[in-house]
Amino acid sequence: MLALGVSNLPAGLERHVSVLAGEIGERNVFRPDALHAAADYIERQWIAYGYTATRQEYTAYGVPCANIEVEAAGRVKPDELIVLGAHYDTVRHSPGADDNASGVAALLEIARMLRTHAPPYTVRCVAFVNEEAPFFFRGDMGSLRYARAARLRGDRIRLMLSLEMLGFYRDEPGTQKYPPLLRYFFPAQGNFIGFVSNLRSARQLRWIVDAFEASSSFPLEAASLPWWVPGVASSDHSSFWRQGYPAVMVTDTAYLRNPHYHTAQDVPATLDFRRLSDVTLGLTASVVSLPPW
Repeated sequence: MLALGVSNLPAGLERHVSVLAGEIGERNVFRPDALHAAADYIERQWIAYGYTATRQEYTAYGVPCANIEVEAAGRVKPDELIVLGAHYDTVRHSPGADDNASGVAALLEIARMLRTHAPPYTVRCVAFVNEEAPFFFRGDMGSLRYARAARLRGDRIRLMLSLEMLGFYRDEPGTQKYPPLLRYFFPAQGNFIGFVSNLRSARQLRWIVDAFEASSSFPLEAASLPWWVPGVASSDHSSFWRQGYPAVMVTDTAYLRNPHYHTAQDVPATLDFRRLSDVTLGLTASVVSLPPW
């Protein structure tokens, strides 16, 4: 494991989640002040880490919305990109601690650590707006706006990683559920992090999984599956698939494990910040040590 200076990482992750899901709470176009407060918080954090943050702005449902992006230049292949993304909006009536303040917190801290450990490929960290209903899979979904713009620019994206719910873990048997038939191939305990791709991204899935396993001892399960299997396409990575880019979702499996999914009980106290820290560190080390493609 790289010496990333992470003694305070669990506390930093908890602070981000507490602000987003505690102080700010439900954040979406139906609560625009909260949505804008979350965007401003993310931008301020990245500026404090020494980045120049840029916004991709547009209007949805009459509300100004923005994807927020920072970039860590690659040391070997700076013209080739790894995109790390996490959505910062929530469904209505939920503070969204796991969904998806946990993913945003990890994204913020990965960017912080990349300031002192330059990756081989240029890494773009993007906080996406409008992943949740009524925007999912529609034109004003923030990640779809971003992926379309990337394709028009001709961006050479080698891999997109969608950080979608990273903070909920259970060790008891029976705490992990699966779509039909998959339960015969994977553990019954919800104590691992999942890496999921479509069939076209199978090689890139193996690439990032190998890097993670070389960098971390945290338990993981990986699967390359048809996009139509329930849950496989249910986050921002699907926007990149639609534009022909390889993409992988990193997830604690959401509703297949977390009973608080999309409810008012999705609060910071339900998360395991030590294990969230381990996953964040493993992802950072993986991105920093990705071998040549």
